[in-house]
Amino acid sequence: MNFKYFPHTEDEIKQMLAQAGMESLDDLYSDVPECIRFRGKYDLPDPKSESEIRAFFEQLGNKNLRLTVFAGAGCYDHYTPAAVPNILSRSEFLTSYTPYQAEISQGTLHYIFEYQSMMAELTGMDVSNASMYDGSTATAEAAIMTMAATKKTDTVLVSETVDPKVLNVVKTYAHFHGFNIELIKANEGTTDKASMDERLERGGIAGVIVQQPNYYGIVEDYSGFADSCHTNKALFVINSVAADLAMLKTPGEWDADIAVGDGQSLGIPMSFGGPSVGYMCCKEKLMRKMPGRIVGKTVDNRGQRVFVLTLQAREQHIRRQKATSNICSNESLMALFVTIYMSVMGKEGLKEAAQMSYDGAHYLHDELIATGKFEEKYNKPFFNEFCLKYKGDTDALQKQFIANGIMGGIKVDANTIMFAVTEKRTKEEVDKLVNIVKEETL
Repeated sequence: MNFKYFPHTEDEIKQMLAQAGMESLDDLYSDVPECIRFRGKYDLPDPKSESEIRAFFEQLGNKNLRLTVFAGAGCYDHYTPAAVPNILSRSEFLTSYTPYQAEISQGTLHYIFEYQSMMAELTGMDVSNASMYDGSTATAEAAIMTMAATKKTDTVLVSETVDPKVLNVVKTYAHFHGFNIELIKANEGTTDKASMDERLERGGIAGVIVQQPNYYGIVEDYSGFADSCHTNKALFVINSVAADLAMLKTPGEWDADIAVGDGQSLGIPMSFGGPSVGYMCCKEKLMRKMPGRIVGKTVDNRGQRVFVLTLQAREQHIRRQKATSNICSNESLMALFVTIYMSVMGKEGLKEAAQMSYDGAHYLHDELIATGKFEEKYNKPFFNEFCLKYKGDTDALQKQFIANGIMGGIKVDANTIMFAVTEKRTKEEVDKLVNIVKEETL
């Protein structure tokens, strides 16, 4: 039987089989034991028309419970301008691959260059790469990078206030790369600098990893952290939610050596947890220790602007056993996504979205405290995410949220809920959540 979507004709199939010394397609599976081969008919439904297919999947989609999201912990419900998916769906972007041949990859190289330029400016760092999968693996790669950049060290310090999901990925990388992870104690929800200093002075530390805002949403004061690290010949690494850097002090301003994090907050839909894109930026002196690739701008023999792969570690492809990292497939489509997002939003748009998220979170925080059913967990500065202790049954409250179409935060411990607010949340939605709390019996 001929199928119009199958590219090969019967004559072509016969020619290929003859070349392989076979008479039929079944001969391709002659090595598979007959006892495990399925000879029955597949339980497939009857063919459907396009409208029937659309109706079928719409019915499946309607089974999803669509909730108003007040949860974060690394994945946030930000607005995506309509122009972003429209531009992203152009065929030359959807089919893009690693741009080894600059002469035929100018479009891909151009947007990677713009992505790097924007991320370097957003983080306040000198250089950005373009080959990280997500924020967790980017942080793990930063840990490896600190080991490669320092001598006679075998340990990386990670603050207890770093997202546990990120910490687990870093620990996994450390296990298989043969270095140690030690935790810096937390004090009332923030990194204990005295504990960090004491461990740094004992030596053997390649780098220190902290998070801003930290896992609990707290905006930490990292004054003096970089000095402590550099005095003891360690590198200072800051993991940040990308969108928050539109208003917060940048890793560059904290004198961090490496800035990493997740770019999902730059308009990428939550999509049940992915895909996302990780970012990695660093000081220029560490550029050759950075995994991935760096695209640069130059001119051709006619004086026209062109883009090239300026720096890409040869070891990642050839001498793989000596590579700092073997990440070399670029999350290029997601890098393009956030590039378009930042271009459409502009500096002021990014700041406005961040400001709206901040204002909404502080309004929700104050309203929840005013109900008398919540109390402070840490009472520290926060951006758009915060933890509060609930005086009643947290599980019962969250079930009540869901029953009313709201994803009401994330349960951090037995009586603590972490709420997040983005620019998408309206005052009416916030008030609805607060009213549910007021009506809930303790």
